[in-house]
Amino acid sequence: MSQTIQEVLNRASVFLEEHGREPKVAEILLLHHTNFSKTDLLLNLREPIDEATLNAFLKDIETHATTGKPVQHLTGTEQFYGRNFTVNEHVLIPRPETEELVQLILAKTKDQPRPLKVLDIGTGSGAIAITLKSEDPTLTVEASDISTQALAIAKQNATNLNADVKFHQSDFLQKWLGTGEKFNLIVSNPPYIAWEERETLSDTVKNFDPELALFADNQGLKAYETIINQAKSVLAPSGCLAFEIGHQQAESVTQLIKSAFPTSSVEVIKDINQKDRIIFAKC
Repeated sequence: MSQTIQEVLNRASVFLEEHGREPKVAEILLLHHTNFSKTDLLLNLREPIDEATLNAFLKDIETHATTGKPVQHLTGTEQFYGRNFTVNEHVLIPRPETEELVQLILAKTKDQPRPLKVLDIGTGSGAIAITLKSEDPTLTVEASDISTQALAIAKQNATNLNADVKFHQSDFLQKWLGTGEKFNLIVSNPPYIAWEERETLSDTVKNFDPELALFADNQGLKAYETIINQAKSVLAPSGCLAFEIGHQQAESVTQLIKSAFPTSSVEVIKDINQKDRIIFAKC
């Protein structure tokens, strides 16, 4: 006798919980494998589930439960600012805190004169650059990443979401040094976790997110040091810097900015959890 969708969902949720995982992942994976909306799912809970769908669903449940493979890698997508982004093992999965960074930039740039050129460093999936351009088409947005695999995903997302963003392969700002090209705002959510903290991270993060996007030398500050130093020759006069930071890095990153741009005004913004998360500097 075939199982109903409700029975399958309940068992999967309990199985995940027994393995120390979030039970709600069961619903996310079930929606993915049935192609149901949330409403469809509720209307069909008492219906039987077909065997092929069940087998594919159970395989993903087991993989997530036993290895910690992120649900986003199993579904291939993650929502960011109301849009679906393709993600895989080559890019950092976009986080809700980064939405707050985008929101802040949109608010800060709203009344600035155009043209206004924005550069996103270490773009990964392209979430920041694509969202900025999609939310405010008057911005001129470029983005870079050192990883060709990440850039392939970012370009795919830009095409899927019809966002006019120019992508470049570059180690931080290296591509623009000595060119004379200037940007009004440089934004980055760079790697900022110290290598020493690796073992404190969950297996879902440390075993699956790309190390290139997670870890940095010098207690996690190396990327900021490099970007801020290079920005001295790429940032337009009165330009701005916007960073996502580790919640204990506000003072250190502020000092790095002040050292490179002595007359800058630096603002530290807390995230929804009241942790220092964003630095915005007028240089």
